[in-house]
Amino acid sequence: MMDEWLEQQWTDAELERMREFVISMHETPGIGWQSLYRAMQAELWREPELATAQLARLGIRQAPAAEAARRWRERHVPIGEGALQGLLGRRMTILDAEYPPLLQRIPQPPWVLYAVGRMELLERPCLAVVGTRGPTAYGRQAAAKLSRELAAAGFAIVSGMARGIDGLSHEAALDAGGATIAVLGTPVDTAYPPDNRALYRRLCREGLVLSEFPIGTPVKPGMFPQRNRIIAGLSLGTIVIEAAAASGSLITADQALDMNREVFAVPGPIHSPKSIGCNALIRDGRAKLADSSETIARDFSHLQPAKPQASALPEEPQLSADEQFIYMLLRDEPRSADELFEASGLAFGLLQTVLINLCLKRKIELHHGSIYMAL
Repeated sequence: MMDEWLEQQWTDAELERMREFVISMHETPGIGWQSLYRAMQAELWREPELATAQLARLGIRQAPAAEAARRWRERHVPIGEGALQGLLGRRMTILDAEYPPLLQRIPQPPWVLYAVGRMELLERPCLAVVGTRGPTAYGRQAAAKLSRELAAAGFAIVSGMARGIDGLSHEAALDAGGATIAVLGTPVDTAYPPDNRALYRRLCREGLVLSEFPIGTPVKPGMFPQRNRIIAGLSLGTIVIEAAAASGSLITADQALDMNREVFAVPGPIHSPKSIGCNALIRDGRAKLADSSETIARDFSHLQPAKPQASALPEEPQLSADEQFIYMLLRDEPRSADELFEASGLAFGLLQTVLINLCLKRKIELHHGSIYMAL
């Protein structure tokens, strides 16, 4: 039904009026996706004024029906107009030509998307990367490597800007000079979690930030699972890295499967609780094994994504022999400085210098408890 309606031939004047109606209804508190769909099917957008009773007959509750009628009658200024302009952002409705075709075909596509950043990234072939908020060193390495290499191959990496795998994937794509899109479970003017503010600012400059929630919408837990269908819907395939048995990432994978999109899972140790979900996806034949970026990209070999300019790609930092040795030890498992001292045989002063250099070269990170982890 949605496809038939979208494929109809509308005049420019009709499209503009419909667009105004969609934004007005979408930004009315209490008007959900189905209510707006019924209003559009009833072609209420043709009405110069709306009566509360007209909307109530569609099953809309009295209070939001009255507010929606008032907004349409007064041609209410869209919510957060000033804030959105201040961010150099814009609204995009399902009626607009630049609305992503893949997203348009999902069940309940967003009526309105709020965007800040590089709109042209929506033209790239997209791959979603999702996973745990508390990854192991193995998960961090997998997320960074796959995202960096797929971004360098021309894919836009889509994720949710959450802690853990999401943030690592965005950063790796940006560091590769590639494209990345963050779909927020908050309005586009809200950086959540707060400790990802620096990443949020970078995404607004170098990537693209999307949300279906109007500016000013109070943040609630249910908004985060809701945005997952957009992550899956924008993407040709979804890559799952470290998902526990009840992980929200598995919901995104299920949504991708329901949309007939590809799902890939990075296998993990059989004793790791964080890999139960990924291993089950592979075991049950619901996901393809993701053992390299080449394996994933091979499924989309018919595409020819535009690769980042070679000059935009950062050079891989050169490591000395001692740095390479310590880095390889940390790739095996996270270790403290004392454990590295015992395993390496390096003088303690030299070891400290090596660890500082590796941190500056973004090859390792120091975590709570004085534990070093490879990136």
